Amino acid sequence: MRKPFVLILTIALFMGCKEKKETEPSIAETLKTYTIEQMMDNESVFGGSFSTDKSKLLVSSNRSGIYNMYTVPISGGELMPVTASDSASIFSISYFPKDDRMLFRMDNNGDEIYHIYLRDSSGTHKDLTPYEEARASFYGWAKDDMSFFFTSNKRDKKYMDLYEMEIRTMQPKLVYQNDDGYNVGGISNDKTYLPLSKAINTNDSDLFVYNLKDKSLTKINAAQSSNSSEDFSPDGKHLYYTTDDGAEFSYLKKFNIKTKSSEKVMERNWDISGTYFTENGKYQVTYINEDAKNVIEVMDMASGKNIELPTFENASITNVGFSEDEKLMRFYAGGSHTPSNLFYYNIEGKKQKQLTNVLNEDIDGVHLVTAEVIRYKSFDGVEVPAIYYKPHQATIDNKVPALVWVHGGPGGQSRQNFSSLIQYIVNHGYAVLAVNNRGSSGYGKTFFQMDDLNHGDKDLKDCVEGKNWLASQTEIDAEKIGIIGGSYGGYMTMAALTYTPEEFAVGVNLFGVTNWIRTLRSIPPWWESFKDALYKELGDPNSADSVRLKKISPLFHTDKVTKPLIVLQGSQDPRVLQVESDEIVAGVRKNGVPVEYVLFEDEGHGFVKKENQIKAYSKVLEFLDVYLKKDKGTPINDGEKLKVDTDS
Repeated sequence: MRKPFVLILTIALFMGCKEKKETEPSIAETLKTYTIEQMMDNESVFGGSFSTDKSKLLVSSNRSGIYNMYTVPISGGELMPVTASDSASIFSISYFPKDDRMLFRMDNNGDEIYHIYLRDSSGTHKDLTPYEEARASFYGWAKDDMSFFFTSNKRDKKYMDLYEMEIRTMQPKLVYQNDDGYNVGGISNDKTYLPLSKAINTNDSDLFVYNLKDKSLTKINAAQSSNSSEDFSPDGKHLYYTTDDGAEFSYLKKFNIKTKSSEKVMERNWDISGTYFTENGKYQVTYINEDAKNVIEVMDMASGKNIELPTFENASITNVGFSEDEKLMRFYAGGSHTPSNLFYYNIEGKKQKQLTNVLNEDIDGVHLVTAEVIRYKSFDGVEVPAIYYKPHQATIDNKVPALVWVHGGPGGQSRQNFSSLIQYIVNHGYAVLAVNNRGSSGYGKTFFQMDDLNHGDKDLKDCVEGKNWLASQTEIDAEKIGIIGGSYGGYMTMAALTYTPEEFAVGVNLFGVTNWIRTLRSIPPWWESFKDALYKELGDPNSADSVRLKKISPLFHTDKVTKPLIVLQGSQDPRVLQVESDEIVAGVRKNGVPVEYVLFEDEGHGFVKKENQIKAYSKVLEFLDVYLKKDKGTPINDGEKLKVDTDS
């Protein structure tokens, strides 16, 4: 409960007298700092498949500590657990179209080798894709609801083939054998046409329509551009796809399968990131990536007008889904200051109901920070967008330390979404600037391509300029600015400490790449279709490019590191191998630099288990308090690797 007290005295002159006026206390004066246990007890819920009778939704939630399946009545009420895994996370896929059986996916503690499972009406689970060392991805239900499609690399670990699984027999049938390394899109309702794409580089790709009956292949795009299949029109005559052909941002076109001609159907001032039609084609749902935030349009196809969606103060709808009869919609709404809640919406009656309350009840929402989108000029005049989290307690008289946050990728984007880790750090008095350095997606293809074959150079300079922007803010202690990031962001952390060793006071490396040669040579086999494109952006490790790749790999230049470092890693990570973190820690430790190392035996590329998140992020804050804020105690360990006991 907040305690009322006088914040300031407002002085007013009236008939020669002074009058006191009480005002509400500021958030800073009532601010409560939260423990990592409290902050990580925010619930994450996503998905939402309607049951056959439309009475409930099937979702995924981490309320048990790891992700499991739950159902929630659309009339409101508690989430009811469907699964109770205490080891590997379980993610819901869908109810069956005509009954309440369920599909879900699960891997082995983060190794990303997902299998598709059936949960039948008795609660029994069965692995429908029990192929050793092969992953499977759900690709949707057939129009007649008698089967579903999935891709798998069980035939050849490098390529994802398309299969159809009949519900009656639960036996897969090969639909398309992918011998040429295409990326497979969703099949047409009549099971005749299949969109295929082939990556040229990390931005551009060719798009095709494959006829499964006569085996013909038709290329859609004429010029080199970024192209992505989205959905077939309800009548099956057109394939809708996004493209940036002749434009900075992706727009929507449709390809006439019969005439083999294309026409533009929708364009916005930002990337159109996706579109699809509801079950019977009543609505078209379109997602726009507007300045690192989802904007959703739902068009009534009969009228050609967008329907009115619910609105929320200081939050937005982030995701929607529809019942099969298209009368009901579920959606999520949230923002940078609040995790997304699940809502039910009756479209005709325009009635909505909130089904979850995912913010921990111990947390007062006003104590969290709403991010601000800012832009700053980099060293060469390029404008860099960023998302700024300013602590409530930060003022000109109470300067705070800060962190430059770098997203994953390459080619990722920091977005205006809720992050428990960022809010935890900010709540404890650290400002965070999440930079979208050149090479980030969402700001046009020119900006996206600016870091090609240039990693660790201009993208790093953008991060340094982000630090300089922070240092210029009156509420920031300019001498106490660090850098943090995961995956590619972890690489940028190590690049910063290696190639600009005096710019940042500390580094937080979350499973970051440190040896590009090894990482590019050891990418998972199912990335084969994307490998050549990745090589064109970063360099081919099996060619003369290896010289440059070694030059930009921090592992080979650890003698330059002079600032304290903490490294966090999952041993099951198939993208950034544990050896990357093992070796960077050993290399930096030779300099006598404080190095902390936190390793999780049961995590992959990112930490999804609450117990591990609590341990990991508490160590991050302890590290920052000691080495960046410099006002607490002694180092959290003496430089030895902290192997987390995940069985405790």
